[in-house]
Amino acid sequence: MIRRFSLGLLVIFAALSGCGYTTGSLLPPQYKTLYVEPFGNKIDFVNENVRALYVPLMEVKVRSAVIDRFQLDGHLRLHDSEQSDLVLKGDLIGFERDDLRTDDNQNVQEYRLRVTVSLTMLDNTTGKTFWKETIAGESTYFTSGPQAKSETAALDETMTDLSRRIVERTIENW
Repeated sequence: MIRRFSLGLLVIFAALSGCGYTTGSLLPPQYKTLYVEPFGNKIDFVNENVRALYVPLMEVKVRSAVIDRFQLDGHLRLHDSEQSDLVLKGDLIGFERDDLRTDDNQNVQEYRLRVTVSLTMLDNTTGKTFWKETIAGESTYFTSGPQAKSETAALDETMTDLSRRIVERTIENW
């Protein structure tokens, strides 16, 4: 009888305890609005190793992806700078395309794209830095075969990954 009771308590305790994960925001409650400043582009395209990777207006695309992701998340409303609780400032600092897989003739079959930004989240009410980090988004793509896609489609996936990481850093504070 005692054994059955102990087992019952153990089952109830296990059912009531959780891993502590939540889908809610870990932001302090005073933060309700956000302004995303236009991103700067600090990539050195004069360097001949980087010149072939130039994508016009990439900083605009990154900002748009970040804004879209914050709107999808819904924890913060977007405002203009004078009225927002938080301000996100960012600079595009890296864009790389790495060879991942080649065939026997050294033709590249798979690439990895990486976009890196330097970010600062400011508390607009106090002027203090909420967080400051360098964050990168990545994706891979095949150049041929059934999983092939264009570099433009892969770049869109990279922007999605980058914006997801930025929102997670802000909302979940990881």
